[in-house]
Amino acid sequence: MATPLSLNTDRGVDGTPRVVAAGEIDLSNIAEFTRALTDASAGTRGPMTVDLSAVKYVDSAGINALFDHADEVDRLHIIVHPLLFRVLTISGLSEIANVESAQASPREDNDI
Repeated sequence: MATPLSLNTDRGVDGTPRVVAAGEIDLSNIAEFTRALTDASAGTRGPMTVDLSAVKYVDSAGINALFDHADEVDRLHIIVHPLLFRVLTISGLSEIANVESAQASPREDNDI
């Protein structure tokens, strides 16, 4: 059974492709995540935003998909939940993509 993950692809106000995800990213749903990344950037080599601020878990398959996609676009901007910021920084992804921590709500600060 696939782990719950919702994905939305659209364009920001400046026309930049964007993928917004909520849930968890793991091997059970990596094909959907990869397809969303590919669909969002189809036909463009410019910058792209991936909003993972509502994702609290990403396994190595998800991290690898982000690495692969960072190589395919001109500049990848990733917004991550504060719980994931350190993981993506340690992985080295911040060396090839702009990784930004989303602001945690006061309730989430208490849950950490």
